Amino acid sequence: MACDLWLVPLVDVLCHTPDNPFAEELALYDKALAEAGMGPVPVYQYMPGLSGDVAPVAGFDYDALHFLRRAYLLQVCGLAVTPVDELGGDYEQLLEMFETNAQRSHLVWHYDHAGAYVPVDFPVPLSNEELLAGGGPLGSSHTLLRELEAVAPAIGLDPANPPAAPTPPAGPTDLEEPAPAPPYDPSPFARERHVWLGLHAAATRSLAQGSMIVFS
Repeated sequence: MACDLWLVPLVDVLCHTPDNPFAEELALYDKALAEAGMGPVPVYQYMPGLSGDVAPVAGFDYDALHFLRRAYLLQVCGLAVTPVDELGGDYEQLLEMFETNAQRSHLVWHYDHAGAYVPVDFPVPLSNEELLAGGGPLGSSHTLLRELEAVAPAIGLDPANPPAAPTPPAGPTDLEEPAPAPPYDPSPFARERHVWLGLHAAATRSLAQGSMIVFS
């Protein structure tokens, strides 16, 4: 199944218009940030090179996202990061045994086809009843990027000099659609690396451009 990542520019030409399609979500995110003692999601003034256009930044297989989450959990829990052919009971056991670690991770504790990462730096994913009833915990692009950099060596990537990110999908893909085939990678962690590159591109651009990352 396909999983898409989109970048939503946090610029006034989008966020301050009456027909902003993300107005309800941003209000929930502002509330969660305020409850945690932080300011609202930043909204930037329009400048040349920025627009209100929402665009895809990455696409990958739904299961492959969980392969990367598994690798991160193994590493953060001090266990050997080993490749697997398919997700099995060991991943569910990891989530149960190390639930606290999972819920502190912006990479792991996030709904798969909803929710967002915002360019605000906070250590633990934010959640309240409204978020969990909708898009799920709110993540930080800053902390997501740090977690990606931490797990990169375990799957054979240099976070300081990663390969080029895969080409993003041309448009939205349905949940039941097969994800586009990733470029050939002989690594036993090929699926993890493909997702890592997509998430890394999204987090990097989120911080550089002042954008929100949205799962769809």
